[in-house]
Amino acid sequence: MARKRETLETADPSVVSKRKDLAERIRAATGSAGEHPTLIPGLALFYRTKPTACYRATYEPSFTVFAQGRKRINLGGEEYLCRPGSFLLSSIDVPVQSQIVEASDEVPLLSMLLRLDMPTVREVISRDDPPEIEPASHRRGIAVGETTVGLMNTCIRLIELLDTPEDIHFLSDLLQREIVYRILRTSQAKRLRAIATAGDLSQKTARAIAWLRANFAKPLRMDELADVARMGVSTLHHQFRSLTAMSPLQYQKQLRLQTARQRMLMDGLDATSAAYEVGYESVSQFSREYSRFFGQPPMRDVKALKENKVVAIDAA
Repeated sequence: MARKRETLETADPSVVSKRKDLAERIRAATGSAGEHPTLIPGLALFYRTKPTACYRATYEPSFTVFAQGRKRINLGGEEYLCRPGSFLLSSIDVPVQSQIVEASDEVPLLSMLLRLDMPTVREVISRDDPPEIEPASHRRGIAVGETTVGLMNTCIRLIELLDTPEDIHFLSDLLQREIVYRILRTSQAKRLRAIATAGDLSQKTARAIAWLRANFAKPLRMDELADVARMGVSTLHHQFRSLTAMSPLQYQKQLRLQTARQRMLMDGLDATSAAYEVGYESVSQFSREYSRFFGQPPMRDVKALKENKVVAIDAA
């Protein structure tokens, strides 16, 4: 049974007012349903008008604010409910199950996603060490927190930059640094600080995750991965499972299957070609594992996705 981690909708009228301002900004900047990349590096705006079935998604290091609507995320049996006024912090590349649970034409889900530049995060930490925060009760690679007036204000100002494109080059970096600073003033700071701090076990595990993402088609040798992370094999196993709720081998398998699905859906590969491309030596093994993971055989799954116009991998 999934354990739930939720943030309560804040009663602070100042935060509620800012959340409404942010929702109007996102609606005005997008204008229509869908995912909207912007001229600001790393910033995307989302406008969703329908609930979805549960789907597989991959979250890279990022910060997402939900101005309107609700979304449910499941990682390793723990559920995270993203409500209006909450934010989702993903501090590592982690595959999850995701579902939009509240969105309509009248009240769409409106959110903004900012991909985190870890060197920038480390720079902010080094310049202003935040006060000690009460440690979180879990060490997963994602966390849900409540926004503050200061954080909302900075997000609004970042989106306002879209009205003056000539200012983006100079001001967007400053505002993104301020967003990192504001996150480090919330109760979820510990998760981000742990990943960004050199020498921390979470940061070392993140190094192993980055290597796996770049080399998922290669055979997995735990001693080699442990060398990359600069820790012992048993320690790596423990830390990896703590952050991602899965073993390195399970993580690699999910990367392979999700990449194969994307290649079949977007590039028209057949199941055999996709299996070999992502590192499988046996097509029958690929088909079995694909069916267990996605619920049906590869080509039937891809056909259903195309008929329903579903994107295989989503980010917000």
